[in-house]
Amino acid sequence: MPELPEVETVRRGLAPVMEGQVIARAAVNRPDLRWSFPEGMAERLAGQRVTALRRRSKYLLADLSSGESLLIHLGMSGRMLVSGDPLGQFVHEHPAAQKHDHVVLDMDNGARITFNDPRRFGAMDLLATQSAEAHRLLAALGPEPLGNRFNEAHLIGALKGRGMPIKAALLDQRIVAGLGNIYVCEALHRAGISPSRPAGRISAARLATLVPIIRAVLQEAIAAGGSSLRDFRQADGELGYFQHSFDVYGREGAPCRRADCTGVIRRIVQSGRSSFYCALCQR
Repeated sequence: MPELPEVETVRRGLAPVMEGQVIARAAVNRPDLRWSFPEGMAERLAGQRVTALRRRSKYLLADLSSGESLLIHLGMSGRMLVSGDPLGQFVHEHPAAQKHDHVVLDMDNGARITFNDPRRFGAMDLLATQSAEAHRLLAALGPEPLGNRFNEAHLIGALKGRGMPIKAALLDQRIVAGLGNIYVCEALHRAGISPSRPAGRISAARLATLVPIIRAVLQEAIAAGGSSLRDFRQADGELGYFQHSFDVYGREGAPCRRADCTGVIRRIVQSGRSSFYCALCQR
């Protein structure tokens, strides 16, 4: 499932052709994805100007001139692809319609935004912009890891006395929003913290160092266009490249990349998810 860097990469790819533009036509080609589309979604989108395109955790939010916002979740295999981009150096012509093109937005600048989702785990909803943070998918989310609310004091306070492994704690979207399996594994390796270590037993000093490390990993991943492991594509259809920079994720049996470490990357399963780490330098 796309994590924060992948969703932010898609947002940045869509913003130049969506923000400030009018949705001239909207086509909704099936009644549902993960759940039913809101009633009259195509009609409610058509004719509306996109005033802002923003991200909250792993969700995209397109604010509309109608006072509603289109909430988008990519799910496991969803892609938001741009064609006929009038702002790009190279124009991607509109491709022939594909079987899994579930929602298509034709913008008044000639761009087309196609939501393609073969596995149909993605989702879309329309909600009032002013009360968006109260939506059932957003209300319980913690602070953004790249925002000011995610700081040393927050993380130390949120993890105080917690017996759960630090890996599980960082994946808890109520503690910090947007982190997923890949980037938690990478951040914990850089911090030298074992994914199995109880969160409440990590010193405040070590937790304080984890905050800038998490931010650095995310920023590097965004700069690389995210990570493409299976289905993820950027808005222009290109792959992300951060997977080539993984220190631990997916590297079971490979040597640790720390210059002063002779360890080997191991894999364990925590809560049904694979955790990759070096037992020698992560404590």
